[in-house]
Amino acid sequence: MPRKLFVTTALPYANGKFHIGHIMEYIQADIWVRTQRMLGNAVNFVCADDAHGAPIMIAAEKAGLTPQQFVAGIAAGRKQYLDGFHIAFDNWHSTDAPENHQLAQDIYRDLKANGLIETRTIDQFFDPEKGMFLPDRYIKGECPRCRAKEQYGDNCEVCGSVYAPTDLIEPYSTLSGAKPVLKSSEHFFFRLSDPRCVAFLEDWTQDGRLQPEVANKVREWFSVRSNPDGSTSEGLGDWDISRDAPYFGIEIPDAPGKYFYVWLDAPIGYLASLKNLLGKRGEDYDAYMADPALEQVHFIGKDIVTFHTLFWPATLKFSGRKVPDNVFVHGFLTVNNGEKMSKSRGTGLDPLKYLELGMNPEWLRYYLAAKLSSRNEDIDFNAADFMARVNSDLVGKYINIASRAAGFLTKRFGGQLAAVSADGDALLEHLKDVAPGIIELLAEREYGKALRETMLLADRVNAYVDQNRPWELARQDGMDSRLQDVCSTCIEAFRLLTIVMKPVMPHLAAQVERFLNVAPFTFESAQSLLGAGHRIGEYKHLLQRVTPEQLEALFEPPAQDQQALEAIEIGANDAGPLPGGEAIAPTITIDDFARIDLRIARIEQCERVEGSTKLLRLTLDAGEGKTRNVFSGIASAYAPEQLTGKLTVLVANLAPRKMKFGVSEGMVLAASHGDEKAQPGIYVLEPTEGAQPGMRVR
Repeated sequence: MPRKLFVTTALPYANGKFHIGHIMEYIQADIWVRTQRMLGNAVNFVCADDAHGAPIMIAAEKAGLTPQQFVAGIAAGRKQYLDGFHIAFDNWHSTDAPENHQLAQDIYRDLKANGLIETRTIDQFFDPEKGMFLPDRYIKGECPRCRAKEQYGDNCEVCGSVYAPTDLIEPYSTLSGAKPVLKSSEHFFFRLSDPRCVAFLEDWTQDGRLQPEVANKVREWFSVRSNPDGSTSEGLGDWDISRDAPYFGIEIPDAPGKYFYVWLDAPIGYLASLKNLLGKRGEDYDAYMADPALEQVHFIGKDIVTFHTLFWPATLKFSGRKVPDNVFVHGFLTVNNGEKMSKSRGTGLDPLKYLELGMNPEWLRYYLAAKLSSRNEDIDFNAADFMARVNSDLVGKYINIASRAAGFLTKRFGGQLAAVSADGDALLEHLKDVAPGIIELLAEREYGKALRETMLLADRVNAYVDQNRPWELARQDGMDSRLQDVCSTCIEAFRLLTIVMKPVMPHLAAQVERFLNVAPFTFESAQSLLGAGHRIGEYKHLLQRVTPEQLEALFEPPAQDQQALEAIEIGANDAGPLPGGEAIAPTITIDDFARIDLRIARIEQCERVEGSTKLLRLTLDAGEGKTRNVFSGIASAYAPEQLTGKLTVLVANLAPRKMKFGVSEGMVLAASHGDEKAQPGIYVLEPTEGAQPGMRVR
């Protein structure tokens, strides 16, 4: 019976473009989905933008947009990546869609009815500078378990521990740098520590749904652990699922001013996207999900294992819904022998730049697939290895088979295939015998092994070509029959190789289908041949080689980044100490400088800002016949009376910025050292006597 599959990838956060990690995950899942469909299985493959949370709210505010407008702008740029790399989701949705609001609130009500939601008054970090409770991802400090520095307030990316933000050592706000203070707030918790949840998760995580290495890691979270500070952690803790206003998200029913934490509603976005897809088709979502034959499969990165192997399955189970059948975890992608990606140093791999350079997307699909396995392992993109694999494997071995045979068939025999003789038949039978094993490897996500087996078959076909030398047969009298026989064998072999590679290279496979004048390939068609008398079309070159120039351009840093990098290297290596603790910025033109309107301004009034320890409010006269209001973070260096009546320099054409305390209408200039901890001090610029408010600084 055909399998019924519901497949997702992790939802990308809607605050930026896709990066190469997204593309790797989508390609991995897309190959598996295409494999399943070629096996005759029914698949719904969906994803969505993860649209909620404080980061998007803050980014939208800075951009002068509503959160919905901000997310819509990000979503508008998704298609060029997905189409560009032949990633074929059936539906792309948003967690801010009506389906997700309804599903999240329904699931919450079901959890509450099951006795797994409780409220507690907690001490929560509050940023006194920003005037808001801090989301976990806006608090950093040392992990309380392994003491790793610069860890976020909800989980450690080094040891995988989950904890409360208040557990962090030496916490600070990433928004303002201020040390957060504790304030009381009522929060909602999902009781993950309930014996029912623990018993379910201990079984679910160890019953084969996860890769062995992932299951082993998850098992550690159920046991009592010793921490570096001498304390112990006793198994699973309850999960804080609420956030206080202001927050962009889904409101908790019957709880004004409270919103679901983004990680509560984000995975529900999988279901919402599916429901939206089925609704557009006129299908019953509830009936679909109730089918016991349905398999629910998630592809994710190893950085979000906690949420998908603990919180998500427990949320589904105890709200009375289907739990995932598999969570497939992959590792990270590094560049050039494990080097961390950095755009400024030319070690980033920008997927959009890759496409804009005209590089074939299926080169990347093939290369990543050749590196991927079913295990949770990091893989490396090495430029030299990439070029060698594409040029040697794809072009030199695989494409070469068709290019060496097709021309003879079309020019000498009208494109007609002949019956193959015994040696050709033996070769083709071997390919047909091996094909099911390659297909099984693809279905098991062992893409690297599958492609290695495929290239071994290509080697065998090329050995047959070299033994029979069709180019020499074409020059010999009376050898037309053998030439047609050998070339027909090559085309039949090329077709069989293309069939097993179709999930990896779907666009190329479609070109081959047109060239061979055949219906779309299925895996079943790998057990048959085209046969004598079939006519192929005119061969056109199917794949170009990678050039060193393309790779050089791909990894070339942007011009400004390169200049900054050179300035840093010159400052660090040749010029001794950096001036003021910082390298000179990249070169600009006089036109760039002219765009900044600097004006003399008199500080008519200066006062402290209630509720802020860093800001002073300056009332400035810039010769405009009216005053301006400017907030400046210089309260640590100046008392208000020190500045009142002084002249200073104002950036007059800076866009106004709405702040908690009012609107800031410009910026005053001040000097400081690049390393403020080593050399503290802020020095407001003061023009000499004779300068008048309104004069332009040129």
